[in-house]
Amino acid sequence: MRNYFKLLPKKVAFAIGFLLIFIAGIYLNRNVLLRHIAKERIKQLEQLYQLDIRYRQLQLDGINCVNLMGLSVVPAERDTLLTLQSLRVKFDLWNMIWGEFNVDRTDMDGLVLSFIRQDSLANYDFLFMPNRRNIAQPTNKSTGNNYAARTDSVVSLLYNLLPENGTLNNICVCERKDENFVTCTIPYFRIADNHFQSELCIREDTLCQHWNTAGELNRHTRHIHIKLYATEKKHITLPYIRRKWGAEVTFDSLTCSMTHKSNVANRTSLQGKAQIDGLQVYHASLSPETINLNRGAIDYQLNLTSHSIELDSISEVSFNHLKFHPYLKAEKHDSLWHFTASVNKEWFPAQELFNSLPNGLFNNLTGLQTSGQLAYHFFFDVDFAELDSLKFESELYKKDFRIEHFGATDLRKMSGEFAYTAYEHDQPVRTFPIGPSWEHFTPLDSIPLLLQKTVMQSEDNAFFYHRGFLPDAMREALIQDLKEKRFARGGSTISMQLIKNVFLNRHKNIARKLEEALIVWLIENERLTSKSRMFEVYLNIIEWGPMIYGVHEAAEFYFAKRPSQLTLEECIFLAHIIPSPKHFKRSFTDDMKLKENLAGYYRLLTDRLAQHGVISEEQAASVRPEIELKGKARNYFPSGTEKTK
Repeated sequence: MRNYFKLLPKKVAFAIGFLLIFIAGIYLNRNVLLRHIAKERIKQLEQLYQLDIRYRQLQLDGINCVNLMGLSVVPAERDTLLTLQSLRVKFDLWNMIWGEFNVDRTDMDGLVLSFIRQDSLANYDFLFMPNRRNIAQPTNKSTGNNYAARTDSVVSLLYNLLPENGTLNNICVCERKDENFVTCTIPYFRIADNHFQSELCIREDTLCQHWNTAGELNRHTRHIHIKLYATEKKHITLPYIRRKWGAEVTFDSLTCSMTHKSNVANRTSLQGKAQIDGLQVYHASLSPETINLNRGAIDYQLNLTSHSIELDSISEVSFNHLKFHPYLKAEKHDSLWHFTASVNKEWFPAQELFNSLPNGLFNNLTGLQTSGQLAYHFFFDVDFAELDSLKFESELYKKDFRIEHFGATDLRKMSGEFAYTAYEHDQPVRTFPIGPSWEHFTPLDSIPLLLQKTVMQSEDNAFFYHRGFLPDAMREALIQDLKEKRFARGGSTISMQLIKNVFLNRHKNIARKLEEALIVWLIENERLTSKSRMFEVYLNIIEWGPMIYGVHEAAEFYFAKRPSQLTLEECIFLAHIIPSPKHFKRSFTDDMKLKENLAGYYRLLTDRLAQHGVISEEQAASVRPEIELKGKARNYFPSGTEKTK
């Protein structure tokens, strides 16, 4: 036992000595080990992606500072992708001892990154190779599709890699496609004590812009704050957008911040703010004019769990004069999503809504003055595992609401005679008055009741009872569209179709639907035009064939009759072709007989008419899908030998 205690200090001393020699050996040969690891890694990348990767110098200064000089990356038979003059990265040694990799300081000079496409060849194609992930950093399998864990991992990597101090000089990122190019040059990017500042020079073809950016990145508080603005009080125009999508987006300044909070029970939160001032957007599919959004901001909280992403209802969106609290949730079970969205805006001054409408997007409502209050409720819920359970609610409520002054457009114009202009492909094709001065105008009491009822049963059987919208019809249309994964069915009422034609017929774009909904609500809720007059206008302006407008021209074109002479079979046919009047020929065979597949539609319409007491059961049973074309429509068929004058 005594000899054992004598030997123990010698063994410990030997072990310590061996460890010191081993550490010293590693330290002395650290650059050899570093270059060996780099060589193996570069070899993998070169073989997998057909790259030529070279550097002039790579070494460790001390044990926590890496120096890299003269780096170049050139894809095989392509233009150079990347060159770098020098890079010096200093790590936080204390954190490295405890297994946490943090960049303490970065100094970089002369980085040039060029994305070049000529014809169909690009020097960055390899980035989109399907197997590029095979050599990526190994992921933690325990995270899987865990959104909270993945967010924690990505945010942690961001904060750890971005330095708290450093200087980046002469950075250039260029995108070139054939003769077009976008270049972002950063003469300097300084980071000191978590705060950064930089200037950017953006060149796109002949356009040159100078931007400034400043902010804070603090890994200890997990907070980031960025502001982007142009010098000399000019607008920022986002590059590449016009060339890629034919759009133009400009703004005065953009400010955003984010704080990362990881909570217990597999839940993480991202809190922050984003604000954009002087935003202007142009795209032909949105509006024919530039849309001025002025000021928009969001104070948000995103909650992430293992299988869901949620925008908390404490989030607040500010849009010009309007503020509201949206709620959004996307939840994934197995491979199917469940989406929920809601907005509940309590009573607020009505004029706040109309003052907040973007200029260029709601032209008919520009200058509209109102009094009273409004409230809004919206709820949408769709589970792709059970589409039939879809829920859709949308309601704008009013209290003491009144229109004090009409703006650019008098929304009462349908109540009297007015000039209607029909458009095709945004071009006017015909203008005619809707009233007694037009020879083809047909008053409602001169239009056969059978045609009125068949059109309503086909298009909107609750027209005289609703106030412009049928949420159930919209819900059913959404369900069918989602099931068929296309726009298979619309949920428009006659009111919506009418307003689209009278007020918004010229421009067919996405934004038109929003203006359409507001105009419908105003006309229907304020009774600016009676229901009977609206239906009369509708039957006199809708397109019923190629350049055929209104019931008078339709009866003449197809049957060489006056509207009052139409039969039930002819009325059902006219109701059937309303959705696609220019393609009326599809309903016929070459010898001008109705196709057999219309028998079901005729049966459906006659059953509905019988249920509502418009016709008797005997009449419904006697109806056959048989009509005879006698008007100029015959000339569209090879067998229509008799030309109608």
